[in-house]
Amino acid sequence: LNSMLILSKMLADNADTNLNEKQVEFAETIHSSGADLLALINEILDLSKIESGTMGVEIGEIGFGDLRGDIDRTFSEIANDKGLDLVIELNNRLPQTLQTDTKRLRQVLKNLLSNAFKFTQQGQVKVEIDVADSGWSYDNNSLNRASSVIAFRVRDTGIGISEDKQQLIFEAFQQEDGTTSRKYGGTGLGLSISREIARLLSGEITLESKPGEGSTFTFYLPESYESVSLNPQDENTENLLENDQPTPSLITLSRTTEQETPPRVQIIVSDDRSRIDPGDSVLLIIEDDVTFARILMDVGHEVGFKCLVSQHGEDALMTARKYRPNAITLDLTLPGVHGYAVLDRLKHDASTRHIPVQIVSVIEDMRRVLRLGAFGYQTKPTSRDELVAGIRLLKGFSEQPVKKLLLVEDDTKLRTSMTELLGGTDVMITSVGTGKEALGAITSERFDCAIVDLMLPDVEWSELIANIKELSGTPEIPVIVHTGKDLSKRETSRIKKLADTIIIKDADSIERLIDETALFLHRDVADLTDAQKNMLKHVNVTDPRLEGKKVLIVDDDIRNIFALTSALERQQMQVVYAENGRDGIDMLQKTPGIDGVLMDIMMPGMDGFEAMQAIRKIGKFRSVPIIAVTAKAMKGDRQKCIEAGASDYITKPVETEQLMSLLRIWLDN
Repeated sequence: LNSMLILSKMLADNADTNLNEKQVEFAETIHSSGADLLALINEILDLSKIESGTMGVEIGEIGFGDLRGDIDRTFSEIANDKGLDLVIELNNRLPQTLQTDTKRLRQVLKNLLSNAFKFTQQGQVKVEIDVADSGWSYDNNSLNRASSVIAFRVRDTGIGISEDKQQLIFEAFQQEDGTTSRKYGGTGLGLSISREIARLLSGEITLESKPGEGSTFTFYLPESYESVSLNPQDENTENLLENDQPTPSLITLSRTTEQETPPRVQIIVSDDRSRIDPGDSVLLIIEDDVTFARILMDVGHEVGFKCLVSQHGEDALMTARKYRPNAITLDLTLPGVHGYAVLDRLKHDASTRHIPVQIVSVIEDMRRVLRLGAFGYQTKPTSRDELVAGIRLLKGFSEQPVKKLLLVEDDTKLRTSMTELLGGTDVMITSVGTGKEALGAITSERFDCAIVDLMLPDVEWSELIANIKELSGTPEIPVIVHTGKDLSKRETSRIKKLADTIIIKDADSIERLIDETALFLHRDVADLTDAQKNMLKHVNVTDPRLEGKKVLIVDDDIRNIFALTSALERQQMQVVYAENGRDGIDMLQKTPGIDGVLMDIMMPGMDGFEAMQAIRKIGKFRSVPIIAVTAKAMKGDRQKCIEAGASDYITKPVETEQLMSLLRIWLDN
């Protein structure tokens, strides 16, 4: 599956433009089928986690207006394609928000609605959200105790379900009969997972249906989440509240299992996402520490931001793409996808690249985060006054319509052409030809980025860059070195200690300059000229940070080696490989210049854990970047890899974008 997804995606991208439309369609179909298979595997894993008691819940708040918008965006096009009406009704008795696991709530509603549309050929699918006083099973203590219960009803005018099959469809891999799967598709897992999630969230799902008339699924949830008590002895001691008994035609789909433990609960910080209006300045806070996230939100409010909070890397990336905030604060020590990878992926996504990101974290390498495109940084621990000052500066920059660029180039013709090519309505360029003029400009106004030629007639480059950083008032000012000099490794290393990027003057250097200045000035792609946008398309085909890097792949599956090699060679990288841990160590020792290692974990003989531990015992390889590439995706596996010597961790099937992000972070030294 890993190989299939990587290779089919590369074929479908058709980077060499040598496939016709039909062949591209074939590749897209292969990739789509692989993605469907991955979704099925994830569903099975979800069910397995719930039944084994290893799935946690993340409690946050969601507004019912946001929920309506999600449903409408996801299903309105499906309704139009099938000629059905999609009706969404919210009762005015509803509270403003619901406290539950919003991800799991959306998952259940998506499953119920997907089935409704699948089995309805004419008429409508209706979603009713209301406060409920009864309707669930009489012995559901969580709902009985709840101060308020919310009912989500999904009604359809579809084929309906016979009474003797209504319980069956909630069992794993079951549908009403053998012909249903052939006619309508599906695996029979969605409803089984939905039932278990409902129970996990202290709720319940009921079903009313008649063949030929349609079905009504009702998902009951307490307004405020309460952890489920699953010990039968505890249940016997509760005083059951009086409630209406379900009618015989109503199937109750709760389930109790002996000796189960309550789910792990993580509290999600309630933010302003349900109160954001057009024109608001929005700050996305990416921070897993609940207390500190609330402090940052208070500071954001004080400065004038509406705030969004994400506590995981993947969620942060999705939130940034969805809401397009004006600014971001980022902690680097996140669970799952770590902060460096989040920053890199934000800065390689055209829709989020322009958003200024302030690092608020424990920082080991400050220059590293600035090279990745961060606006600035504040090191923990920090005071509240410093936070206010930092976020106020961030807000001021995000509202600055025109960014200022200092261009230092002694060649008059080149300086003029660079000014024309780099300029735009959102950039003001001050161009000078000498170091003296550059220092005069930097003392008279504040710049957001500088481009410096190394071969100036009146000043040594290192002295000029040091003075620019000192006199600018912001030592973090990004400096791009643009030079025609053929640099030695020693010179390159020396320059990198002061400058953020080195661009050699050649046929592609203007494209690289547009790309790098857009990154450091936080320019929105929408504000670039058509010519600049076309240049960016060419420069982003291969990544100069990866070009020429040598990587060792250690994997016992030759298909994975082939797939990963193909992806890396597209970036002009060099690849060597080995098919087990022992051969991997031998290859590392006898091959000079290896910049990093991609290490599979599950291999015969010496596995990846043992191989990484052995590599770290060899003095010259103690700091070589090793990325664990493994199908082991359970909780705790990442930490095991890190403890064994991995620098980072990625799960199969590998997302090429995520892999390239990790390689940029670890190999761009």
